[in-house]
Amino acid sequence: MPQSNGRKNLLIDGRIAVNRWRLITMDQAQELLTRSAIPPGKVILPCNLWNSLRQELVPRQGDIGVWLDSDESAELIAESVTTLPLIAIHFPVFADGRGFSNARLLRERYGFTGELRAIGCFIRDQLTFLRRCGINAFVFEGEESLEEIGNSLNDFSATYQITTDQSLPIFRRRALF
Repeated sequence: MPQSNGRKNLLIDGRIAVNRWRLITMDQAQELLTRSAIPPGKVILPCNLWNSLRQELVPRQGDIGVWLDSDESAELIAESVTTLPLIAIHFPVFADGRGFSNARLLRERYGFTGELRAIGCFIRDQLTFLRRCGINAFVFEGEESLEEIGNSLNDFSATYQITTDQSLPIFRRRALF
């Protein structure tokens, strides 16, 4: 389960920025359900809490994001992606690749254009691949410098396959030169 990390900095679109969103954990979500009170400001809610309060949250549409856990499918929020400003994808362990699939589905199949954020346990070596699947924001749990981590986004100068960040395979791009 993701940790509520306060509002520490994050990487977004390759730059360091202040995190203006508050992540609501599963434990916090249970408490909020019993009180029926979502805190003010920009919050990222667990998918199940958001789903149960969806109609009540319409007036706060620009301030409410959703996070998907690794066992939740992008289909759960597919019909609402055009109204969500932020979707976070939780990686419980760095070896769990389901978040990569959800990211790509959200961008390519469901047309999500907002901030797509990786949260949880992913490692620096995965950044390029996460970005290629459509993730453009990263919140890190470790103590490593965001400047150093951000350099990992430029580890590869060329890619072979098509993905959300490159619509032509390398053999087609070479034909253009």
